[in-house]
Amino acid sequence: MIQLEQRRNQFPREPLSMMNRVYRYILPEVRHELNSWRRSADQIPDPELRRQALASINTKEFHCQGGAVYAAANLERRDALIPLIVAFQTISDYLDNLCDRSTSMDQNDFRLLHRSMLDAVQPDAELVDYYALREEQDDGGYLKQLVMTCRSNIAKLPGFAAAQPYIIDLVSLYSDLQVYKHIDPKLREEALLSWWEQHKLRTPELRWNEFAAATGSTLGVFMLFLAAGNDKLDDSSAQTIHHAYFPNVCGLHIMLDYLIDQAEDEIGGDLNFCSYYENRETMLERISFIVEGARRDIKKLPASSFHRMIIEGLLALYLSDPKVSEQPEIRSASKRLMRRSPLMRIFFFVNSVWIRKHL
Repeated sequence: MIQLEQRRNQFPREPLSMMNRVYRYILPEVRHELNSWRRSADQIPDPELRRQALASINTKEFHCQGGAVYAAANLERRDALIPLIVAFQTISDYLDNLCDRSTSMDQNDFRLLHRSMLDAVQPDAELVDYYALREEQDDGGYLKQLVMTCRSNIAKLPGFAAAQPYIIDLVSLYSDLQVYKHIDPKLREEALLSWWEQHKLRTPELRWNEFAAATGSTLGVFMLFLAAGNDKLDDSSAQTIHHAYFPNVCGLHIMLDYLIDQAEDEIGGDLNFCSYYENRETMLERISFIVEGARRDIKKLPASSFHRMIIEGLLALYLSDPKVSEQPEIRSASKRLMRRSPLMRIFFFVNSVWIRKHL
């Protein structure tokens, strides 16, 4: 394994340095990218596709902000990393809206839509009509433009060939999840359990809902994008990153998302992986187990302090969400998960609150 320590000095080593980069570079440049995509979305001819594209940008901006934090670890390549991460996450958020809030429940439609995510990270793949199986089709080239933006920025990453197989693995799992979780509610649990049966030996320590949650995160992909900026990246290093992020760091990310969305999902009739625990105590024990697994796994990586900041930042970001204060049980759970918090998590908590109020 080629060690990546020669790039370690690029990683922010403590929270103040991290947030300085986030405020100075990441947030303004993410805003610039999203404003550009918002203008493109506003030109989509089909009204339903336009509505969902704009909604995905306007309501999920923090997904791109959070993902682009990885560019803070290599500011020299942020001209490629930020547009790449924003475009890829925008595809994810747009397709989630199309599958979750739109007019189709056809799993073949969902599968074809998500082929765009795989095409985005496979520059040699032939582009297809991603809307061929749904009524709404005319997006004015919006989705293909997002795919091509990913490809053009991937071309600027000299280590991408080593990272690509592990990125494809994560994107394939992500696409599977999006297909199965959005089909008819009467069919989705059986489909998810059948899918888990194919993969459960990969994560024997996790329950089926926790494995499914882990596949729903894009953080492992973003970390591999970051690593691909290093021309010394080799297969062994890329594999180590993959194993360090999947399943626990990725699982923590999405379990926290589901934790705070429980009331909202119950009203909307949406699947929520936190609802499959026997009781609140078990849920908290399992999330705490995943937190500790994530902290353990990132120790395998060079500059592990950066990845520890990602973990503590995730806890702070989600547990500072206004949805927490609106749900007494989740507020109680939040206090328990924040108990004995390191100072860095409190620092990120305060910054998360400030960003939500002012940006």
